[in-house]
Amino acid sequence: MPANFLHGVETIEIEKGPRPIRVVKTAVVGLVGTAPIHTVDEANRTVNKPILILNDRDAVKYFGKQTFGYTIPQALDAIFDQGAGIVIVVNVFDPAVHKDTNNQPDPTKVTGGDIIGSVDASGQRTGMQAFLDCYNLFGFFPKILIAPVYCTQNSVASEMNVMAGKLRAVAIVDAPIGTTFQQAITGRGPNGTINFNYSSDRMILCYPHLKVYDTAINAERLEPYSQRLAGVICAKDVEKGYWWSPSNTEIKGIVGVERNLSAMINDPDSEVNILNENGIVTTFNSYGTGIRAWGNRSAAWPSVTHPKNFINIRRTADVIHESVEYSMLQFLDQPITNALIDAICESLNKFIRTLVARGALLDGRCSFNKSKNPETEIALGHLTFDIDFMPPTPAERITFESFINIEYLKNLGGK
Repeated sequence: MPANFLHGVETIEIEKGPRPIRVVKTAVVGLVGTAPIHTVDEANRTVNKPILILNDRDAVKYFGKQTFGYTIPQALDAIFDQGAGIVIVVNVFDPAVHKDTNNQPDPTKVTGGDIIGSVDASGQRTGMQAFLDCYNLFGFFPKILIAPVYCTQNSVASEMNVMAGKLRAVAIVDAPIGTTFQQAITGRGPNGTINFNYSSDRMILCYPHLKVYDTAINAERLEPYSQRLAGVICAKDVEKGYWWSPSNTEIKGIVGVERNLSAMINDPDSEVNILNENGIVTTFNSYGTGIRAWGNRSAAWPSVTHPKNFINIRRTADVIHESVEYSMLQFLDQPITNALIDAICESLNKFIRTLVARGALLDGRCSFNKSKNPETEIALGHLTFDIDFMPPTPAERITFESFINIEYLKNLGGK
């Protein structure tokens, strides 16, 4: 604030105009499960505490090697096989609590309730509830939630959907091992026997399980699709952008699938197409294609036809909303003037123009509508802005209309 009187020279810094908006991180997996922490150094053992893992070395350091019955080491290997991603891991296995009759560590004693978590007597969040602490710990939230093996329980899948809504994330859920094609389809209805009866644009339903070669047992084994798909999404975010669909991307590190499904790119009655038609992400494996993630839509489809049922549309909207909200901290509590309104609008419009140039949006704008901002609301310190935008939808269906044109016969015989 300028002094009332000054015999001299001064400079006053004035901050005005638009401010840059920082994009939130998207290639971040939230993994909750079990790890053989009794096999790692005591200083690195954690229970119900979010740990940031950036590479395979940290994975082994904090959560041990792949061990039968434990889900976290296997999931981390699956994610990092795809080549990119940050993982926030919450281990719920406590060797002092989860023990067998011989007082030995036993991961089978971990329950769905342990995975879901709560707030304990000391006020610490446990299980997947610990993801709510991540912004204060790391400056960002996980955006892709997985709980391999445990997500086949309806109670866990339901809570993952709730948590995804709180974090503006997507939750990837597997069908149980052994699920047939018919059970996967009927699971979408009220008479289904698996955890697929959801209609949420934050749920991604996966079927079937995948086959990997396990060097420890020198044989193939099945593993949840969700952990590989989480890695595929991260890799796509890093390589292309969060506005790209993960579909039609080869899945690395696998040797097969639990159940072979008919897959033809031009056959609407193929099993993979019927799964997609019912809101299930599956795998595509045809001659010479490799095994690919296949499906653009969340569990919201087919009951929700709004474009947000596309996985990439939902995630792009989340990025825009959260990035804009976080950037508004620098404008909060400033005096409401035309300069403030203009600065907010132009900040968002520059952000939108940047996203359009990157290909994340087709177009969009932010505007200040006077009819939504009567003097009574402004007197309360409340401003309302309109934001509209449209991300590109994936080219899920390409149609060619073919005609046999006899007019070309006129070209016979030369001129």
